[in-house]
Amino acid sequence: MEIQNLVDRLEQLLNDSTRIPLSAFLMINEDKIYNIVDQLRITVPDEIKRANRIESEKERILAQAHEEAERIRELAKQEASELVNREVITSAAQQRADHLLERARRDAQSLRQEADLYVVSELNKLEEDLIRSLAVVRNGLHHLQVGGQENAAEDEPIEVVDSKEVGSE
Repeated sequence: MEIQNLVDRLEQLLNDSTRIPLSAFLMINEDKIYNIVDQLRITVPDEIKRANRIESEKERILAQAHEEAERIRELAKQEASELVNREVITSAAQQRADHLLERARRDAQSLRQEADLYVVSELNKLEEDLIRSLAVVRNGLHHLQVGGQENAAEDEPIEVVDSKEVGSE
């Protein structure tokens, strides 16, 4: 620092000055003192300006750091909020998927039961049709076996066999 150097020179000049006996006064070289004072007048404003610039720069850097810290804090809050939202959405989607899956299972089970009932019903109808057809075939066979007696067969009505009796044979 130049100011410190000038103050040191001023102090040295005072130390090197001659004392007036029996007083607190010194005899100093006026030109040298004014020269140092002039240099101080020039240097001090420059140093003050420099100090003010440094102080302004410090405040600017601190404000910038504070701004950056606030921006980072906001980003962190946003990310945390997004993570929470994503978790909520994921959880809701999982619950919805589980619900749909359970509903699909119930619907599939219901369809299977309905299909089984339909198949049983159709098989029962088929069985009844087959039993009737079998009865017709048996009556036809019986009629043909008895066929030697044509006249007798015409007078006698054809006997229809009960489907339950045919099924038990």
